[in-house]
Amino acid sequence: MPTTDPRVDAYIAKSADFAQPILNHLREVIHAACPEVKETIKWSMPNFDYHGIMCNFAAFKQHCAFGFWKAELLLAAEDDKGKEAMGQFGRITSIKDLPPKKVLTAYVRKAMKLNEAGVKVARPKTAPRELLVPDYFIAALEANPAAYDVFKEFSASAKRDYCDWLTEAKTAATRDKRMAQAVEWIAEGKKRNWKYENC
Repeated sequence: MPTTDPRVDAYIAKSADFAQPILNHLREVIHAACPEVKETIKWSMPNFDYHGIMCNFAAFKQHCAFGFWKAELLLAAEDDKGKEAMGQFGRITSIKDLPPKKVLTAYVRKAMKLNEAGVKVARPKTAPRELLVPDYFIAALEANPAAYDVFKEFSASAKRDYCDWLTEAKTAATRDKRMAQAVEWIAEGKKRNWKYENC
């Protein structure tokens, strides 16, 4: 009997109708190939761990995505459709968009062996982007000393999350609404993605 996580059941149940058969199919293939796999939720999506992260899937409004943590060691470059969508199998809109069950099973088993052997993937180190806090945001924070004090103590990445959220706003009205929300959350000691921190 596979070990399942009720949060994954809930994730699949709340996914779009087209996505549910895809996610259920992937889940069945993963469990059949790796009976010891453990389900969990990381980064707000189902992940499958076996001696470390092995693979994950996600559902979006019009497609699903599926990927392996060590994909570059599993798939040939020409088979990787990662530029089309998250994961390595492109935009999945039906089970037909996936490789055959036999091929997926082989990928899962190869991923298991890599994890059992403790193989690590060399990920390129990237220099962090320069943190640019907009003047209007500094002014809003300074107007709320509690928020300003908390913001100064945040890590550069936590500060960048808020700054990106504000600068990505398409209109001034949206930016101002986000800024008011940001100042409120920061005053409460909350990072930008605080809702997902305990998932």
